[in-house]
Amino acid sequence: MLTLIPGPSVLLVIGQSLTRGKRAAVMCIMGDVIGSIVLMGLSFAGVGAILAASATLFQIVKWTGVIYLAWLGYRQIAEARQTPTTDTDATTKPAEANQPHSAWRSFWAGTITAILNPKAIIFYMALLAQFINPQAGLAAQLVILTLTSSLVVMVLLTGYALLAARAGQIFQSRQAQKRIGYAGGTFMIGGSVLMATTR
Repeated sequence: MLTLIPGPSVLLVIGQSLTRGKRAAVMCIMGDVIGSIVLMGLSFAGVGAILAASATLFQIVKWTGVIYLAWLGYRQIAEARQTPTTDTDATTKPAEANQPHSAWRSFWAGTITAILNPKAIIFYMALLAQFINPQAGLAAQLVILTLTSSLVVMVLLTGYALLAARAGQIFQSRQAQKRIGYAGGTFMIGGSVLMATTR
């Protein structure tokens, strides 16, 4: 249920799915999962406690993530502004969306956005620790918790991506694609605002 609530990563995946298609969304989801695994490792290592104790360090990580996600949204809107409004080839996606380096950009966007969310580190430390039995083997429990959490995140983000992709397929005109580009960028900026305002 907590993962289902839209956060920065959800808004980023929706933005990627709307503007760059399913492949970019899948890469973004994989990046987010990798970033989440890194965060869980950091949480288990005690970094969450350090961030919770140091307000300054927490704010540095937080605002780095806010600025990065806002920059991604700005770039998406800037690209949408350059999209032609004629319908000469309405079914063609922007060329960049089909290039391998664009898919990897989506992967790294998902990874970095996940890692630069300090609240997620503290969340993992506070929530997952409640499922650990100190009398049992720690390593096996950490592996199970990491895999379970990653699977939940992957399934829910995929659901959001598919819904966004379906919505994007309905609007095939160049003018609609331009507006979808604006919407995708707005979702990313919205994620940065959410990250900035949530305590």
